[in-house]
Amino acid sequence: MDFGIFTAVTDDQLRPALLANAIEERGFESLFVPEHTHIPVHRETQHSDEDGIPREYYRNLDPFVSLTAAATVTTRLRLGTAIALVVQRDPITLAKETASVDLISDGRFELGAGAGWLREEIRNHGTDPTTRVALLRERLGAVKVLWTQERAEFHGRFVDFNPVFQWPKPVQRPHPPVWIGGWGPTTFDRMVADGDGWLAPAVPIDELAVGVKRLAEVAAEAGKATPPVIATLQYPDEAAIESAVALGVHRILFSLLTVTDATTTLHDLDRLAALVQRVAPGKRR
Repeated sequence: MDFGIFTAVTDDQLRPALLANAIEERGFESLFVPEHTHIPVHRETQHSDEDGIPREYYRNLDPFVSLTAAATVTTRLRLGTAIALVVQRDPITLAKETASVDLISDGRFELGAGAGWLREEIRNHGTDPTTRVALLRERLGAVKVLWTQERAEFHGRFVDFNPVFQWPKPVQRPHPPVWIGGWGPTTFDRMVADGDGWLAPAVPIDELAVGVKRLAEVAAEAGKATPPVIATLQYPDEAAIESAVALGVHRILFSLLTVTDATTTLHDLDRLAALVQRVAPGKRR
């Protein structure tokens, strides 16, 4: 069992290199960061937060810039996206960005990928929200081809290119782990077909248990082993950790509140590190 940190990295908080160094110093195994390129001022898409869209959604840094900064000051911290909005990114550029982070980090990068939910944001990137799931699958397929083949070629409905050379290639073989984020009607089928595991949203433990069970069922129907699961705990406590451990998840990510005060951030990291030691003394954080 591994324990990591999920947090937005914004322009008005602890810089990503300092944050990553503090996370690694406290023994955590990983750092995962989210992505929003922008938030449209006028939107019809509703957010689950009754108070509106959180400020870190439009103040966060580019995830690959943050992770590159983190890579340069750490030696063992796994570095991932939770999630990268693949339908808002050119796949050829995305393949180069991710392979570059994997190279700079000596093989510590993990790609959490999703289709997104904010339709106005998606449209501003020239993507039709109604086709975003199919587009996600094609772009991930193209990225994997670019990661793994010397003469990469892809021909699909949305992504189409003749043979190309692209370097660097990722350090990890055959490629960095790809975690499929979200939870929808086709999520588990896509996860079993396209991904290396499920990056579950921050939901209550009882809902997570339902998702883990459904994932196992879909994998069994496809004749495959159940993919590993990353659980995100928004309000972690001892009971929630113990329940997630009982579900057999691969990694638990603790949500770290985004604040502008560096002292508070470091205090929160100390509190989370102490929580892990109480629940799982001696286990790898």
